[in-house]
Amino acid sequence: MAKPGALILTGYGINCDNETQYALGLAGANARRVHVNDLISSPRQLRENQILGIPGGFSYGDDTGAGKALANKLEDNLGDVLREFIGKDNLVIGICNGFQVLVNQGLLPAFDGKYGERKVALTHNDSARYFDRWVDLQFQGESPWVNGLKKMSLPIAHGEGSFYADPETLARLNARGLVAARYVNGEICESQNLPANPNGSLEDIAAITDESGRVLGMMPHPERAIDFTHLPNWTLLREQYKRAGKEMPEEADGLKIFRNGVKYFK
Repeated sequence: MAKPGALILTGYGINCDNETQYALGLAGANARRVHVNDLISSPRQLRENQILGIPGGFSYGDDTGAGKALANKLEDNLGDVLREFIGKDNLVIGICNGFQVLVNQGLLPAFDGKYGERKVALTHNDSARYFDRWVDLQFQGESPWVNGLKKMSLPIAHGEGSFYADPETLARLNARGLVAARYVNGEICESQNLPANPNGSLEDIAAITDESGRVLGMMPHPERAIDFTHLPNWTLLREQYKRAGKEMPEEADGLKIFRNGVKYFK
C-alpha cells in the first residue's frame, strides 16, 4: 500500500518542522515540508495528502499572542480548504505552537462539528516563565493518534501552555471524551522532583481532540522523543538494561504517536 502523504507547515518562525517531518517519515509517511505561502498559493497540495502537521515554534514571534497571527492567516486564506480536509477522513496534528494555532482558529475542540468557533485557550504559564523540561503524561480516548497509548514521558518548551476553558466547556470536553492526555506524576517528575503540571493547565490537560478524534492538539513535543537517547535518563536506563541482560531499545515513546497516525491509513 502506498505511504500516506504528510504536509508539515514551515515559515514565519515555525522551528520544529524538520523534526516533525523526520518523525512522520520515520513512522512511514511520505512527509515533506511546505511554506505557508506556498500552500496558500497552491491549496491542492493539501488535497493530495492525508496528514497535516502544524509544528511547534514561535510563529510571527508570538507578538500578538502565541499562535494567533498564524491562525488568522490560515483562516483568512485556507479556512474552507482546511475544513474540507478535516471532513475527508484525514488527520491533523498541532504540536505546541501548532496546538495554539488550532485552538485560536477554532479547529479544536469544534463541538458538534462547528469548526471556527473558539471555545478554549492556551494562556501564559502560571509561573509567568518559559519552561523547557520533560513531563509525564497519561493518555486516554480512542483518537487514531493516541489509540492504545497509556503513559509516556515527553519534553515541553513553551511560555503559553496553560489550558483554560470555562466550566461548561470543561464538562463537555470530559463528557465527550475529548481530553487526549493529562499531566501526571511519573518517573521523570519523581526522579527530578518536578511538579506534574508544568504550567497550571486546568484539570492537568495536556492534549485534546475534536469529536472525530482525527484532529489532535498537544503541548508536549513527541517529535523530540523518538530516539531512546533523547530521554533525559537514558544513560541510567542503559545501565539498568545492561545489568538485566537486556538490549537497550532504539526508539522512544514519542514515535508511537506518529506511527499511530500513519497506521490509520493502513
